[in-house]
Amino acid sequence: MAAVKKRPNILFLFADDQRFDTIRELGNDTIVTPNMDKIVRDGVAFTHAFIQGGTTGAVCMPSRAMLHTGRPLFRIKDSGGSIPESHITMGEAFRKAGYRTFGTGKWHNGTQSYTRSFTDGAEIWFGGLLDHWNLPVNHFNPEGKYEKVPFCLNPRYSNETRYMTCTHINVGKHSSELLGESAMEFLEKHKDTSPFFMYVAFLAPHDPRTMPQKYLDMYHPEKIPLPPNFTGRHPFDNGELSVRDEMLAGFPRKPEEIKKHIAEYYAMITHLDAQIGRIIKTLGETGRLENTIILLAGDNGLAVGQHGLMGKQNMYEHSVRVPLVMSGAGIPKNERRDSPVYLFDIFPTLAELADISTPKSVKGASFAPVIKNPRERTRRNLFFAYRHCQRAVRDDRFKLIEYAVEGKRTTQLFDLKEDPFEMNNLAGDKKHKKVLSSFQNLIVKAAEEWNDRDERWGKIFWKNFKT
Repeated sequence: MAAVKKRPNILFLFADDQRFDTIRELGNDTIVTPNMDKIVRDGVAFTHAFIQGGTTGAVCMPSRAMLHTGRPLFRIKDSGGSIPESHITMGEAFRKAGYRTFGTGKWHNGTQSYTRSFTDGAEIWFGGLLDHWNLPVNHFNPEGKYEKVPFCLNPRYSNETRYMTCTHINVGKHSSELLGESAMEFLEKHKDTSPFFMYVAFLAPHDPRTMPQKYLDMYHPEKIPLPPNFTGRHPFDNGELSVRDEMLAGFPRKPEEIKKHIAEYYAMITHLDAQIGRIIKTLGETGRLENTIILLAGDNGLAVGQHGLMGKQNMYEHSVRVPLVMSGAGIPKNERRDSPVYLFDIFPTLAELADISTPKSVKGASFAPVIKNPRERTRRNLFFAYRHCQRAVRDDRFKLIEYAVEGKRTTQLFDLKEDPFEMNNLAGDKKHKKVLSSFQNLIVKAAEEWNDRDERWGKIFWKNFKT
């Protein structure tokens, strides 16, 4: 009789606002990320992983809804709000397959979907971040009873009292350490033989960017190189130049201020990296490392001065492209994959690797074949959208971005191989007229394919362009 294959454990490490190019092993010589580097060396790094965009300025909400349901942007309800029961979540699927499912940290998609997803949890954050050192969090309630209580905001910002879902406020311990230790405690206490699915959703490196001083001391702003595409202002109105994220630095952007922001951004990531190292060490000490798939990813990128922007409310690579690395049981070591994938493809991929059924509600494409074979491709082109004002498509070489703002249409075309920082707009170049026309046809077809029905966008864009 053949032995029953043991299902792998899953350790899912999810960062908040971490850009694709913030891991040293993947080419950033300025940042210090020894533990993320080891995950890269021990596994497969997907160098072209993307979110599909957002329908709200809080891009992390739809990003996480897409991740947990395996559904694209225009097929999730409420742009990332509460996930309906008809959309089976990743945790729910693993739970039904016999996994112990544990969640800690950021959950931006409703209390009931959280309850469906997890058998265990700790230090759950449903909203209200103003300070990484004073975090309003919740104890796990298996019945899903999470009450809203009065919460006085930090008086440095406002004396307003809001109602937030919160059972206690963690005081004096940084959010990354709090969530890391919650994960470690679960690993130490989990004694039964069932496999586990752990979702550790850090709040770093999201602003306000604070961390223990020793990590900040590792970065000197005057030595931080500015990105090649740094500029004082965005060259035109992209429809979101006054959103909250863009107010984090002055206008025009000044090199000294941006370098300080980058230093703090990197310091938060290095501190986060240290907590990841502690979790993985505990995984090894409890004897589970060998049979665990470790997945590291981020919910969206961040401009931090690139293109004159600070936030993620745009279609440039720095904002839609994210880190995605997998290592552990059955994963090749120290390999790269340039096949384009979406974050919402993670759900069916992990299901295939764990040999569990993928729910019918999932629309993502498993990239498990790409892990085994670098020549495989699950996607050729990618479609992106942000609210009613921005749409984009890309392939392995070119990217088209179309803007519809205040009745005006603006077009950008970039050759990503020759111009990876998206600095040279080829939309008006006669040599690229055929490429432009081809991609404008592609963006129309992609919008249809991905169920984009935004009338505000269409009133400006579609009336000016027909296939």
